[in-house]
Amino acid sequence: MINRRRVLQAGALAGSSLILPALGGRAFSASEAIKIGIPVPISGAFAANGKFASLGAILAAEQASKQFGRDVSTLDLDTEGKPATAVRKVQDALDSSGIKLFAGGILSSESLAMGKEALRRNGVFFTTAGADEITGSDCNAATFRWSVPTYGAIEQTVRPLIDLLPNAKKWYTITPQYVFGEGLLGVSKAIFAEKGIEHVGNSYHSLTEKEFSGYLTNAIAAAPDALLILNFGSQSSDTLRQAVSFGLKNRMTIVVAWASGLEQFEALGADICEGVYFGAQYWHGVDAPGNQALVKSVRERFNINPNYSLAGSYILTKLLIEAAVQAGSTDGDKVAAALRGKVYEGLTGEETIRAGDNQVIKDYYLMKGKAKKDMADKDDFVDIVSRGKSFLSPEAAGCKLG
Repeated sequence: MINRRRVLQAGALAGSSLILPALGGRAFSASEAIKIGIPVPISGAFAANGKFASLGAILAAEQASKQFGRDVSTLDLDTEGKPATAVRKVQDALDSSGIKLFAGGILSSESLAMGKEALRRNGVFFTTAGADEITGSDCNAATFRWSVPTYGAIEQTVRPLIDLLPNAKKWYTITPQYVFGEGLLGVSKAIFAEKGIEHVGNSYHSLTEKEFSGYLTNAIAAAPDALLILNFGSQSSDTLRQAVSFGLKNRMTIVVAWASGLEQFEALGADICEGVYFGAQYWHGVDAPGNQALVKSVRERFNINPNYSLAGSYILTKLLIEAAVQAGSTDGDKVAAALRGKVYEGLTGEETIRAGDNQVIKDYYLMKGKAKKDMADKDDFVDIVSRGKSFLSPEAAGCKLG
């Protein structure tokens, strides 16, 4: 079911100049609305991520409505985290509402499927999903990605941690058995081999798994120096929570390679997060002008700090609207051309949409959980240990945009 968001009228929210530079190109007619579909899991295991993604899109639409003096609307499309459902919802939005621009797709499997549908129907799909294939071997001209892919996430977590923890010579991994998990695992194993690290074992699990005690028992038996958790969202929270209850923090270093940020830390609490290393796409404490402006707007609008799901959806929606205004159209080819090669003040500093593969070049963060007594406020869960950019070239990733 597609739940229609209200049409957001001009003047809905102050502070609308955030991140949006002056734009050229033919303007829409004053009566023409811009519509953005938000295909995210609103039910199922990843529903919390979808809920915050919806809020981020609403904020971007409200700000754009004032900035450009026109109606902007969003549609929530509940993908349920299932590729077939996701494609069907995108098709319904295209057919029933004429929507051609989509921001979402939290899971890689659904994002790959929706990107292909956007290409087939002259739309544009912008995602935060992580599988390398999205801007690699399965790239296409209609699909764009803001998040750092799995390659960069591991390069900016596992590699610096091996250097930071020279005595951690044995690592164990827990991996979701689908394209995202396989990508994280493959890059991890390559770094292990390069650095002389012994990969003492791996446990695969399904996307529906909730009980991880058996995998953790296997990890304990392998006696690693570090446990690398390669799943996402509620599954990584469940894995970490159970690992802490088994006393693993006292036995080994624990690393969550792809954390969902603030919403995850709030659910876990400081006691569980303390001493754990997390990789993250976004953190509200980053000192960048675009991020500071977003934090201010989110606090004013929702009375919370932005988390990754909200921030990612916000910037995707913002960029799509901006490109449509620049193009003077929601035609997929025209919007894609306006996005490709764009340099802008983003949430992690200056960000660039690389023309060769539609991948946003941005920082990824390695963070460490703080003790409760060291937190400056209720959301100050982590310190940033390091940050950086690691990307394969489009050629090395196998991307050939036709």
